[in-house]
Amino acid sequence: MVVKLYGQVTAVCPQRVLLCFLEKGIEFEIFHIDLDTLEQKKPEHLLRQPFGQVPAIEDGDFKLFESRAIARYYATKYADQGTNLLGKSLEHRAIVDQWADVENQSFNALAHPIVLNLIIKPKLGEKCDTVLVEELKVKLGVVLDIYENRLASNRFLAGEEFTMADLTHMPAMAYLMSITDINQMVKARESINRWWEEITARPAWKKLMELAGRH
Repeated sequence: MVVKLYGQVTAVCPQRVLLCFLEKGIEFEIFHIDLDTLEQKKPEHLLRQPFGQVPAIEDGDFKLFESRAIARYYATKYADQGTNLLGKSLEHRAIVDQWADVENQSFNALAHPIVLNLIIKPKLGEKCDTVLVEELKVKLGVVLDIYENRLASNRFLAGEEFTMADLTHMPAMAYLMSITDINQMVKARESINRWWEEITARPAWKKLMELAGRH
């Protein structure tokens, strides 16, 4: 059965789910929710996602929202199909979960407001909080140093194989890489830069960028 995904293909959270689908070889259909016109806040979408955000999915009678929960669900449901995103042992899975949690709590907590201020607000004609952005960049540098240390001795965040720990970072990281000084921060860190170049060379990522109109 084809999974219905409601969202905007250029947005970070729908991209997290779509990248999981592409890595797992799951059939899906995208139902566009226009964030620029606040379609996500309209009553019809609020029935799918009561917080007025994207994405939400429908899989037959099963419905789910929150991108990380959706990605984990499908990575588990189709564990033996496509890329193994969860880890091959209990211990490996715990490390995958650890770095996926780091993405949510430490990386995204900085990446989201940076992207919001430097990319999204200007599109909406809203003022960027430049003081906040500079403070966030300093904090991001500290986080990137920790990642650099981890990736200096590991091919990927959870070890020697690409997993959900890496995948969940990619959509927001791509937006950060479009910001010149953050791009330079990443490239100045050899191991992170090597990791980023490898994971963005994956066929699933290239397909996602085609869907999003970003090459």
